[in-house]
Amino acid sequence: MTPQSAFMVAASIRATQQAALSAVLESMNSAPGRVDPDNELLPFGRYDQLHVARFVILYDETLGDLAAYDRSFPNAPVWLVFLGDCDGSADDMLRQFAATAEAGLRRIFSHCDEPPGADLLHWMRRHFVQPAAQYVNWAGRTVQQIREEAVLHDFLRDCLARDATLLAQPAVVVRDRLVADARRGGPALSSPASTPPAWRRERLRWLLTTTLAAILLLPFLLVLSPLALWQLRVRERTDPVITPRPAAAHVAATSRLEDYDVTNPFSAFGSVKPGLFRLCTLLLVFRALEFSTRFIYTRGRLARVGTIHFARWVFLDNHRRLLFASNYDGSLDSYMDDFINKVAFGLNLVFSNGIGWPRTSFLLFGGASYEQEFKNFLHRHEVQTQVWYKAYPDLTASNLATNTQIREGLQRQRMTEAEARSWLALI
Repeated sequence: MTPQSAFMVAASIRATQQAALSAVLESMNSAPGRVDPDNELLPFGRYDQLHVARFVILYDETLGDLAAYDRSFPNAPVWLVFLGDCDGSADDMLRQFAATAEAGLRRIFSHCDEPPGADLLHWMRRHFVQPAAQYVNWAGRTVQQIREEAVLHDFLRDCLARDATLLAQPAVVVRDRLVADARRGGPALSSPASTPPAWRRERLRWLLTTTLAAILLLPFLLVLSPLALWQLRVRERTDPVITPRPAAAHVAATSRLEDYDVTNPFSAFGSVKPGLFRLCTLLLVFRALEFSTRFIYTRGRLARVGTIHFARWVFLDNHRRLLFASNYDGSLDSYMDDFINKVAFGLNLVFSNGIGWPRTSFLLFGGASYEQEFKNFLHRHEVQTQVWYKAYPDLTASNLATNTQIREGLQRQRMTEAEARSWLALI
């Protein structure tokens, strides 16, 4: 198995350079919201290991909400973030970018407070930011596998379309015919790569350290839990809820970049509620979330949500602010409804620790269940994704799962009539 990795390079932008940087990033698109995969600055389409990538200018329009806590963040940096998800090592991906697109990346990063020096790769490594938690829809499914399985699906569909009488025969006969056609003239299918030993060791190390920390902390958490619950409820009853209707111009600016593919990017940025209590709560939540995404939700779903390809949560500004970035199928409204109806509690666990979130109860209830307040909050914190690339346009997460099932069914030795009928229905 080839595991996926996330990379993120973040650098603050010089105050006078934001408009110029926006223009440079816009030049990478063929039209608003539609990247040119062969653009001259960073031709994403040339990197066969790259699933998704984006450039985002993190300008926080909600900094004024800090006043509700008698806080401010003067001279808060505006960040340029370059992030994505790839097959294999994130460092290998950065090395490829530096070796093959150095001039374009230097032009982009030259707008930052600290532009790259002589060694671009070294600069990107110094500005690399690890996520607090991340999610991969299907661990080990590579870009190459996705593309091969899509071609296989098309090939088998064409085989069925060429012979209208074929489907009148028993399902196992039809399947045998398709298997023979695929062996004779079908697309080449690569064998899965072996799992890197270093990845296995890191996975085991993470599991052991997390388990050990949980065992050591458990007695303290049990003793302190009544006090923690009391502190939580005090805050939940008094924390300001800040969910006015978002500015129409802001919604229009973000909406014009969406819905050009079956998948959309989502980027949101905002402040964490002040104080050690909320930060510690977030750190515990992210550790639990990372455990679930590493060991439980690895095959197509995050809890009950199956429309997300990749997602991550990242602290910036010394844990004062949080970035959430995802790649999801469908419209933003359907995405929000999916969460409200299926995993509102999961949203509350994380985002109720952000300033302005709708009021929660015991960290799980309320919050995202207040539909209009939740949607207002998300729209206000959404930031424009200036450049977004996806290696397999027009394919949803559901399509990817179906194509994998088709490949697996084709490679099975035999099927019953009922199994063959179900398999043919996928095609």
